[in-house]
Amino acid sequence: MATDLLPTMHSIDFPSKAENIHLVEQMIDSVCDEQKVAEDHYGNILIAMTEAVNNAIHHGNGLNPDKKTSVSFDRNDKQLKFTVTDEGVGFDFENLPDPTAPENIEKPNGRGIFLMKNLADEISFEDDGRKVELTFNIN
Repeated sequence: MATDLLPTMHSIDFPSKAENIHLVEQMIDSVCDEQKVAEDHYGNILIAMTEAVNNAIHHGNGLNPDKKTSVSFDRNDKQLKFTVTDEGVGFDFENLPDPTAPENIEKPNGRGIFLMKNLADEISFEDDGRKVELTFNIN
């Protein structure tokens, strides 16, 4: 009964500063603990969400602390869904260079969405790429 009284963090908004990534890590820790997520799923969620939030902060909002990054969480019987939204101009998520192509292997960036696609069970982009939804199956 006492656990029903504990607040559950289901969404957060924060200024787009790199140091605020810890807020998302805390949210993921809380959600995964509350939802009793297995350790192997936890790692996938943490890495994919860190990539999504870093993209929103750095690329979407250009590290502008006047622009907000938003993260929300929802669940159904079989899935955890996280949504990351920024206030940027969006991007062409349909035409991204392949980070595994020989000409891109040495490049220091361009792997975030590749990682997200490989770690999440489903990924979708909306609002010209300003909103990404990552779905993780928990069964």
